[in-house]
Order: sequence, then structure tokens, then C-alpha cells
Amino acid sequence: MDTMQLKDLFTVAHFIKARCDHGLKAGEPKHVKNYVFFEVEILDPKTRTQLCYLDKVDPSATIGEIKILLHKLYPKWYPARQALKLHPEGKALRDEDVLEDLPVGTTATMFLQDLGPQFGWTMNCLYYWGFAAWLAYYINHPLYTTPMYGKFQIYTSLITFLICECGNFSIHLALNQLRCNGSRPMQIPYPSKNPFTWLFFFVSCPNYTYELGSWISFTVMTQCVPVAVFTLIGFVQMTIWARGKHKTYIQEFRDYPELRGAIIPLFL
Repeated sequence: MDTMQLKDLFTVAHFIKARCDHGLKAGEPKHVKNYVFFEVEILDPKTRTQLCYLDKVDPSATIGEIKILLHKLYPKWYPARQALKLHPEGKALRDEDVLEDLPVGTTATMFLQDLGPQFGWTMNCLYYWGFAAWLAYYINHPLYTTPMYGKFQIYTSLITFLICECGNFSIHLALNQLRCNGSRPMQIPYPSKNPFTWLFFFVSCPNYTYELGSWISFTVMTQCVPVAVFTLIGFVQMTIWARGKHKTYIQEFRDYPELRGAIIPLFL
């Protein structure tokens, strides 16, 4: 074997060694993740009978997506009509809650509460849009006249309107911090350091009190009969809601403050 052949063999051997050291190493084993699906059993809260069984549900599925799956099996239960709970007397799960984040195993049991046909949003839209169009027609009409006391009446009513709106916002923030079990309150709302919450000393639903004050202010500011009609109808409806909530508070809490009314201090 001559010198040229030995040189060629040495070159080939060096090339193979380099490839083995760098490019032909055995790859690291890949970590294969075992993907576990969930099973969701949906029961009737009263009879505990099984209404639906959902197999191979993605762990990252939300409650809203589970409602859609249930709706495909039972078209009459559209998502807005469903309230899914982990306990028959528990709080309804939110649509954005994720299945794997709930305190359940891989087989989740939920209870379906049928909320019935949902027409509330349609009626609210018709109510507010209809009145808004009616009020706007009169307020923007060429024959509309300014209030009797001019700018003083307008600005005074505007300031009162803004104060009531701030109060309404403060009450909603306070109520949002209370614990509830579904629609049942678990805490009595009390006044805080925020002066706007001091109405809790006198009424159970100060948010409605503030809202009524806002619309009375708007009525005075515009001095318009249709606005007054809207305010009157709103007052009747809010009084019904307030008295219902006030009754619930009294039934749930034996030590509920006796001084409180429903919506108007010391009167109603």
C-alpha cells in the first residue's frame, strides 16, 4: 500500500471520528407527556339523576365551553339558561372558570340548574332604548325650553347627579367584596370609611337610593315630563327589587339592623 492510499485512509478515518464526536451522537430521549382527559358527569340537583355524561373533556376547557357541549346534546338548555355548580346549594360557576383549576378529580361531578327562558336582557334593551329615544326626542326638539331657573338649576342638578353616581359606584364596590352563596348573601353589608357607604345605616339597598337620586336630579335638570315618567317607573321597579332584597336579608340574618328600610331612609 503506497503513501497516497495511507493518506486517504487517514483522511477518511479522521472524518468518521469527527462526525461521531459531533454529528452522530445519540439524541437525548424525548419526554413524552401523558395527556389526561377529564370526564364530566352532570346531575339533576334535586333527584341526583344523571342528565349528561361528557367523555374526553380537555382539562383546559372552560365552564362556558362545557355549557356549549351540553347545549349540543340538549338544545333546549342553551348556555344562558344553564347554571353549573359543584354542589346543589353552591354558587354557580363562572363561564371563565377552567376545569383543571376546580377542586375536582379527573371525573368531575356538576349539578345543572335550569334558569328557565332568559328574556331579561331583551326586555331591558327595549325598556332603556325605547325610553332613551323618547327622552332624546323631547330634549333635543327645537321647541324644547330651558329650565325655569336657567343655569343655576342645570348646574345644581348636574352636581347632585354626579354625587349620586359616585355613591352608586361606591356601593357596588362594597357589595362586590361580600361573600355570597349563589344569590343568597352570607354577610350583612355595613358602612365603611367611605362616606358614600354610610347610607347602609338607613337602607338595605343604597345603590337603588343613589340611582333614584340620579334620575330625580336629571328630571330637575331637564325639566321634562317624559324624564319624570321614566324616573317614576324606575322608582317603582327599584322599590320592588329593594324590598325583595331587604326581605332576604331579614330572613337570612337574625341580627339584621332594625333601623334599615329598603330604599328610602325611615320611610320605605
